[in-house]
Amino acid sequence: MVGVRTEPGVLRVVLERPVVNDVVIGDIGAALDRAEADPGVRAVVLTGGGGGVFCEGMDFAAADAGATGGDGAGPFFDLLHRFTTTRLVVVAQVDGRVAGGGVGLVAASDFVHATPASTFSLPEALWGLLPCTVLPFLIRRVGQQAAYAATLSTQAVDAAAAHRVRLVDEVTERPDAALRQLVFRLARLPQEVVGDAKRYFAALAPVDVGVRATAVAEFARLMDSPAVRERISAFVHRGRYPWER
Repeated sequence: MVGVRTEPGVLRVVLERPVVNDVVIGDIGAALDRAEADPGVRAVVLTGGGGGVFCEGMDFAAADAGATGGDGAGPFFDLLHRFTTTRLVVVAQVDGRVAGGGVGLVAASDFVHATPASTFSLPEALWGLLPCTVLPFLIRRVGQQAAYAATLSTQAVDAAAAHRVRLVDEVTERPDAALRQLVFRLARLPQEVVGDAKRYFAALAPVDVGVRATAVAEFARLMDSPAVRERISAFVHRGRYPWER
């Protein structure tokens, strides 16, 4: 589900299947394990697999089959939380469409570099859902009102608009050049500084076990709704979107 390759100072993780499911979550976690075990790695970089998509969020086929339910929210929350606590710098390098859980991967990253072709959206409300695991990390990055507006509008915004609310740190036609410059700067830092900074900032604005419990419980409640299950099933089996009658 993900490809992994090593570059100078960097472990690159390629989202070859642009969805969030248990396999992808596990593969990204394993890549973090590998990177954390290598003292030469200072950053983990998430990129899309091409085709104009970074990550589209929930795997609806898995959800319809019952492979994603209330319990599925916990591991994804834990992965996003790990981004915010690892000693490594996590960089999202975006070139294309980002939706749903993909916005969570972006929001939990330390730095986000996006090309002008990139777009970002939270479509969950159209299905009768909420981006429960995404929102704690999105609020942390952009603030409550911007996250609230994105949740209810469901509207895709371009990279420039995402930059204005600080979801994106840099809009660039040359994301690899931006990454090289960042890695060069990181190489000047003592190894322990990134971990120290993450711990301190987490203490100032904690995303804690109480937040996790709330997110997991609300996702489970919404996913148990017969109306939500029917909307997902109609999309998977008949290609019908929730707003189509």
